[in-house]
Amino acid sequence: QVQLVESGGGLVQAGDSLRLSCAASVRTFSYYAMGWFRQAPGKEREFVAAITRTERTSYSDSVKGRSTISRDNAKNSLFLQINSLKPDDTAVYYCGTTRSVAFRQTDYYDYWGQGTQVTVSS
Repeated sequence: QVQLVESGGGLVQAGDSLRLSCAASVRTFSYYAMGWFRQAPGKEREFVAAITRTERTSYSDSVKGRSTISRDNAKNSLFLQINSLKPDDTAVYYCGTTRSVAFRQTDYYDYWGQGTQVTVSS
């Protein structure tokens, strides 16, 4: 069983930065691709960023250029740095694990955390 716990969310102002963390309780953390998704009220969960086992990264257009996803396999941890936050970034952010190459799609994720709220005020 895999458990994922996100942290680092909060209430910030537009233009601020946040670093989200995801701690994973799994022995084979390095075997998984990891992703960040977000879900705003009334909207579907959407892809934000992902990092593969070989640390290839992928970003949504909405955060590309102002976000960095990274992982620390020794600490079973995943991170997402988001700069220049906008009110449209307001959502619950989730991390997930996948063994699929289709890491932009929620259906291919095996496990999810409970999420961390990010609220950006204008």
